[in-house]
Amino acid sequence: MLIVISPAKRLDLETASITKDHTQAVFLKESRQLVSQLKKLTPAEVSSLMKISDKLGFLNFLRFNEWKTPFTLNNAKQALLAFKGDVYTGIDAESFSSQDFKFAQKHLRILSGLYGILKPLDLIQAHRLEMGTHFENKKGKNLYEFWESKLTDLINQDLKASKSKTLINLASNEYFKSLQTDDINAEIIVPVFRDFSKGKYKIISFYAKKARGLMSAYIIKNKLKNPEDIKAFNDDGYKFCKSASNGSSWIFQRRQT
Repeated sequence: MLIVISPAKRLDLETASITKDHTQAVFLKESRQLVSQLKKLTPAEVSSLMKISDKLGFLNFLRFNEWKTPFTLNNAKQALLAFKGDVYTGIDAESFSSQDFKFAQKHLRILSGLYGILKPLDLIQAHRLEMGTHFENKKGKNLYEFWESKLTDLINQDLKASKSKTLINLASNEYFKSLQTDDINAEIIVPVFRDFSKGKYKIISFYAKKARGLMSAYIIKNKLKNPEDIKAFNDDGYKFCKSASNGSSWIFQRRQT
């Protein structure tokens, strides 16, 4: 199986990494192209582009202007350890063993607006560039047009390399849209997490994001390769619901929050 997840807005590049193992992102050349254009924006233009506050706009203006290659352990950090947020709280990569990282490196991918696709140990520098940002660039009017089929092609290469016949989509719609699903050479399974609230089961974003991370960690720590084994996932009280599931949409529900 190959898992895809989304990145996070919040980053921690200051805390020392628990491992020195690291790799370089495949699409750093493309990242440099994007950053070279982003560096031309003023702080106000960054704020407007990303629809963020002036304070955050200035922070990301500085980040773009400080962004430079080559990436080393002195100026960058492994993606899985640098990203923070609900999904990454669920993953809890700080608890990973060396074997967990090895498995994750082969079976987990992070979709990124700036980096395209990241392996867990790929180094990144501080940035913010969401996939859905309408950033007009030399290749099109947004990042989906910038990346075109590159991300799909790489996912297919990784599926083949890991001998995977299943893609587990634990990413948000915004990021998964960057892949051309009709061209993916694998069955796509989408786990969906629902909580019981006000008399019915529904998706509650905060809990669903953490659950995506928990399931990613469950697959990695148990070294799962058969998709059917995912149905045994029961972390934080979630249970697979066969009656609610349909085709590629696998529903996991819990009553307590």
